[in-house]
Amino acid sequence: MRVHKRYRILFLLLLLFNIFVINGQTQRQLEANLKRIKAEITKVNRLLFATQKSEKNALENLRDLNQKISIRIEFIESINKEVHYLSSEIHQNQQEIAQLSKELKTLKKAYAEMIFKSYKSKSKQRQLLFLLSSQSFQQAYKRVQYMKQYASFRKKQGEEIGNQTAIIKRLNDSLVFKKHVKDTLILAEKEQKATIEIDKKNQEKLVSKIKKKEKRYIREIKKKQKEESLIANQIDKIIRDAIAASNRKKGKKASKGFALTPEVKALAAQFRQNKGKLPWPVENGLIVRRYGTQAHPTLKGITITSPGLHIATNKGENAHSVFDGKVLSILLFKGGKKAVLIQHGNYITTYNNLEIAYVKTGDAVKTGQEIGKIFTNRATGKTILIFVLHKETQRQNPVSWIAKR
Repeated sequence: MRVHKRYRILFLLLLLFNIFVINGQTQRQLEANLKRIKAEITKVNRLLFATQKSEKNALENLRDLNQKISIRIEFIESINKEVHYLSSEIHQNQQEIAQLSKELKTLKKAYAEMIFKSYKSKSKQRQLLFLLSSQSFQQAYKRVQYMKQYASFRKKQGEEIGNQTAIIKRLNDSLVFKKHVKDTLILAEKEQKATIEIDKKNQEKLVSKIKKKEKRYIREIKKKQKEESLIANQIDKIIRDAIAASNRKKGKKASKGFALTPEVKALAAQFRQNKGKLPWPVENGLIVRRYGTQAHPTLKGITITSPGLHIATNKGENAHSVFDGKVLSILLFKGGKKAVLIQHGNYITTYNNLEIAYVKTGDAVKTGQEIGKIFTNRATGKTILIFVLHKETQRQNPVSWIAKR
């Protein structure tokens, strides 16, 4: 019985340790996700709402507001997940505390009875009489051993009570802390919901304004899409011409791929190995438009196509090369804006919407090197880099290549 109880205490200690370790990992994951979304909300407010915008940009304002609402909804969902998780943990702790308290009560009762019996036969005279009444030396020796074992058992019973009490205290402390965290999260959820309600009212006003001028906005979207398509085609042509030139230089027939030296092949292999780990082309960025064909964020029934990522950043921010390479070409567009193409073996990254280029064609560049200042639109106050990635002539989704934040 005594052995069973010792194992029970040991099991509970190990169980408590495992609960803290496993749940601690889950808790850290949930907290990390909340922290990430909080940082995203801060970025949205700083990069999309820091500057005063004019009424004529209602469509863009609505898109920004939608993104703000979307990230706050994600934040609330994340809060709900953590609250649900904490509720489950609190319930588990309460059950464990109830069970342990019941066992502790039984243990204390048994210990009290043992102490009372011990007190009744505690006197030295009785112990001495107990020994002297032995009929043989062997019996006396056994009685001495019995008294030692009894004293040891009392000590161990006291230790078990102490251990059980300590476990309950730790569970109670954990319970109080988790209840506090849960209450804080519920309060944060209410605040986010209140903010969303305000944003939704503004959203309705903007939708009403846009509907009045919907045809004009659709024409503007189509015009911008046409301009973006022309730029994308220019970039594609430069890459095709570069592939053809590399093959002519090597004396090869026309090919869809670059004719690469062993050194450049090694560079391409390194680039490929870093898929999903490449640094962002801006230090502080927020994706405001994703790659590929997608529904327009504010106008129903309208689709747009993006050759790369549109990344909003701070005014005056520079674009950075995501990997070692060589400047393949620099394009100059209407309004003085530029695009820098950097070749990394058979991969090409393009940094479009630059105001100033710090590099020239043929320059070798290093990972993280500043290659140009990003253009800031005076009307919207936004600074947006358009980041495009090709594998030879095939466009890639840059999200799959850059590191997750």
